[in-house]
Amino acid sequence: MPPQRRATMRVPPFFRRLFKFTSMDFETAVWEMTHLIIAPKKVFQTKNSYHRPDPAFTYLLALFCLLAGLAWGIAYAPNTLATLRITAVFVLVHFLGVSLLVATGMYFLVGRVLGRRRRQGLFGPPGDAVGEAGEEVLEFGYCFDVAIRAFLPIWTFLYLLQFLLLPLIARDYWVSNLFGNTMYLLALSYYFVITFLGYNALPFLSRTEVLLAPIPVLVILWIISLFAFDCATNLAPVLWCGVNLRKPV
Repeated sequence: MPPQRRATMRVPPFFRRLFKFTSMDFETAVWEMTHLIIAPKKVFQTKNSYHRPDPAFTYLLALFCLLAGLAWGIAYAPNTLATLRITAVFVLVHFLGVSLLVATGMYFLVGRVLGRRRRQGLFGPPGDAVGEAGEEVLEFGYCFDVAIRAFLPIWTFLYLLQFLLLPLIARDYWVSNLFGNTMYLLALSYYFVITFLGYNALPFLSRTEVLLAPIPVLVILWIISLFAFDCATNLAPVLWCGVNLRKPV
């Protein structure tokens, strides 16, 4: 087999390191998680920051989703089997499945709509993120990196804080509705801000501000929802697993 063909068939570094836990940089992953909440711009501050072939962030957030699934299941599921189902759905569908779906959509749409001269690759050519003739590459691996990092505020506000505060925000008071719906506004707005920052860090993309366009729509929907819809009792993540919420006592 020609050397060039063997190079193109190489397994991406991300998958080669998938089970090499000792080589994963969990310290950097924790730093990223902290700053994605308090100062997300710092995570994407370096220009030309392409796909990181380190699954540490993915593993940590998957673990957090697993723990959240167990907590929601213990609190609201009718039995152990339902708890395990909630946990599996949180990790495999809500986190990994949705992130893969979003990454795939962004991979095909962003590169074509916002890109200038560029090629597209799955996880980038070996050893570099620049293609032939000096063309920059939009990697699917980078799109996945952005998607899973944007999921962190979703987990923080809707899987963790909402679980802890649900007995309060699920009550039939307007202030409870205000607090609960505001958490959804913050979570989704953070999602689009981190997505924007991720793609804005790529110098070969332009007009990335369009990725912030959903936020004004979210604000309008939030104002309307304060008088017509309770997000906490109708959109809680456990409801998407076929489990009903018990009324707080």
